[in-house]
Amino acid sequence: MNRNILIAIVGVLAIGLGAFVLTGTSPEPVSPLNAQTAEASEIDTSGVKEMLIGDENAPITLIEYASFTCPHCATFHKNVFKDLKKDYVDTGKVKFVFREVYFDRYGLWAGMVARCGDGARYFGITDLIFENQRDWAQGEPAQIAGKLRKFGKQAGLDDATLDACMTDGDKAAAMTAVYQENAKADGIRSTPSLVINGKLHENMSYSDLKKILDAEL
Repeated sequence: MNRNILIAIVGVLAIGLGAFVLTGTSPEPVSPLNAQTAEASEIDTSGVKEMLIGDENAPITLIEYASFTCPHCATFHKNVFKDLKKDYVDTGKVKFVFREVYFDRYGLWAGMVARCGDGARYFGITDLIFENQRDWAQGEPAQIAGKLRKFGKQAGLDDATLDACMTDGDKAAAMTAVYQENAKADGIRSTPSLVINGKLHENMSYSDLKKILDAEL
């Protein structure tokens, strides 16, 4: 898909989410050809933080590329990430970076909610999103937006903050531009994908991941 067209669509989808949040009604579809487009270089991405946990000086940097609507990503989060965090991130061996991939508007909406506020709640909201993926990632768009909003409220965000986050088209475009640049640079074709000290790996079990990490230490 043309880069400019995708960025235009992102803006429309973010505005659509705002309509669900503020009025509970479905927005009118808008053709991306009628939407304002922008080159990625013209988009201010300075407000899109790199989301990471662990020691900045850890000997291993592990980047996970994942979509919030990807079932394999939810499985990875359940079966691999929790042990990875306990054994390697919390012990200072791995700096873990989470990068969002947007296959659809719902994954983008989830990212907008997770990043809402100052980002301090990001990984807590991410836990809720993955653990409840089967529940929230289906249904009508208004229902999905409402369920995502509940995760933000569970994390302590108030209505005004959520309204601002979930209607921010500029932020949605910036998030998408950052995703595109990172995914292109790292050659991402599927999710979850792992980049371990600069080398790309596909989805794997914890035992296989552990072997790679131990070899890097």
